[in-house]
Amino acid sequence: MFVDREASVGEPTLQERRKAEQNDKRILGNVVQCDGARATISAYAADVEGTVTGHWSVGKMISINLGTTRTVGLVYEIGKSDRAWSNEGQNPIEVSIELIGEVRDGAEPGAKPIFDRGITIYPHIGAIAHRIRSRDLQAVYDLAGRHSITIGTLSQDEAIDANIAIDDTLARHFAIVGTTGVGKSTAVSLLLRKSIAARPDLRVLILDPHNEFAASLPEHCVRVDSTTLDLPFWMFKLEEFAEVLFRGRETVPEEIDALRDLIPAAKNLYRNPNSGGYLRRGSDALTADTPVPYRVVDLIKQIDERMGLLESKNDRPTLKSLKTRIESAASDPRYRFMFNSRLIEDTIHETIGNIFRVPHHGRPVTCFEMAGMPSEVVNSVCSVLARLAFDLALWSEGRLRLLLLCEEAHRYMPADPRLGFAPTRHALSRIAKEGRKYGCYLGVVTQRPGELDPTILSQCSTFFAMRLANEQDQAIVRSAIADSSASTLAFLSSMGQREAIAFGEGVATTMRLKFEKLSADLIPGTAKREEALPSEIGNDVDLVAIVERLRNVPKPQQAMAFAEVVDSNRQAGDPNYRKPPAPTVARVQSDDDFDMRYGLKPATFGLRPQND
Repeated sequence: MFVDREASVGEPTLQERRKAEQNDKRILGNVVQCDGARATISAYAADVEGTVTGHWSVGKMISINLGTTRTVGLVYEIGKSDRAWSNEGQNPIEVSIELIGEVRDGAEPGAKPIFDRGITIYPHIGAIAHRIRSRDLQAVYDLAGRHSITIGTLSQDEAIDANIAIDDTLARHFAIVGTTGVGKSTAVSLLLRKSIAARPDLRVLILDPHNEFAASLPEHCVRVDSTTLDLPFWMFKLEEFAEVLFRGRETVPEEIDALRDLIPAAKNLYRNPNSGGYLRRGSDALTADTPVPYRVVDLIKQIDERMGLLESKNDRPTLKSLKTRIESAASDPRYRFMFNSRLIEDTIHETIGNIFRVPHHGRPVTCFEMAGMPSEVVNSVCSVLARLAFDLALWSEGRLRLLLLCEEAHRYMPADPRLGFAPTRHALSRIAKEGRKYGCYLGVVTQRPGELDPTILSQCSTFFAMRLANEQDQAIVRSAIADSSASTLAFLSSMGQREAIAFGEGVATTMRLKFEKLSADLIPGTAKREEALPSEIGNDVDLVAIVERLRNVPKPQQAMAFAEVVDSNRQAGDPNYRKPPAPTVARVQSDDDFDMRYGLKPATFGLRPQND
């Protein structure tokens, strides 16, 4: 079918028409084939002057004029049917495009064009195609009034900003994937800065395995590492505490059953020291999962008492093994953040407030630095923090907005259940499935999406796919993108630095963008790399300091006198819990052996009254 150029209905908006004296053949083509998802355009590689242009290159947006509407497509392949190039005359080419949607003019004169992902009228044979105009390109990526932030520019046209709907991106979870060195951490830092500026009520907890984000967000974050973390053991649920005791190995059901009975008894002894082993039954009864303080020494005492019972003769090997596990974990220097407290107090308010920034005091971001921590320690802590984040958002009834950002997420929620820590996967899956209803959001950053738990990845509604070279990883991303934009992923293995393909709920349609450039001092990891550079004086290695950190053993403390007397009738949390210092301090000999591991209150334990 022949289409007359003058008879065709052009684009009615004046600024979208090219000057009349320009020759249309240098930018126009005609549709020669079309199906439900793709079309082929016949055009010429050079203009009438013989100059080869890049208007038909891969990755460009194409507009097909259909009168009242304009179909939008993306070039994913170009070529010559005869595979030969002629320097004489024109070179006809075939341009293969993938149909994305259509643009139509607004009802009111001068109104902005409107983009729709669906296609109501498909291109006919001979329909005129040309490179999309800027006004239509802006309409394709327009967010229709949704709260948006600018994170970069379009790769198609750097004069047009790349915007994302920040509320939908956070609430429906997002993922940033890309191989190492393509700028994932820089993109995360940029997104965090923009998100905090757009959502001042947002709290962010970053699980940082490389200790690099604190330096890139100095004015927004506080730093928590293994030496400053205070996460008491009594805040762990039974399954989390069991994973600490068994160090990721398969648990023994008999020992877990014993813990389920003994931990409530130890908690009851802390609350009611004179109650003995009697457990209250009723609505206010304690369970092994109730976050109420208790002492390890009381737990071991309960084990010893049960071992001494005549009817527990057959259970003694199990109880003895359980006691050994508890003592081993309590003395392990890697778990100092759990058992290092000398006073067992109800510090849950301070712990949660410090970690989740309530109140935030102008610093809404917490960077939990995990570099150097063993995997079983990382897993146990991540499980508790993810569970607490969901519970806080749930019981705050939407007042607290939390973003849990998981850097290198494949390390602690892998696809292989034999490698992972079950409570961590359960806690993160709960956030992924139900968190948006209560204001708890999840951000996933990984360089190996193929090794990530597919349940969690499938709940991320917005993807930022950067360069990926692995075929398995590309297949994972390809399965998440809409069929109408599948050819966009052909660029995944060849994209440049800071480039990404964004698709999902946070963008209007699949968008290839380039993130904004951050200043050098705000790029994550820059400070560490500068410290690692050899100095002009020399590059000596402090082997002593390295070995001390490798051993991870605290230096022995000198014997100290306790000047603080604690009333045994008062409980932690009561007003005036600590009495003022006594005028005379009990004299403590330097060779006295105090056991500080199990949370014993260092008041007068083991001291005999001395007569002056």
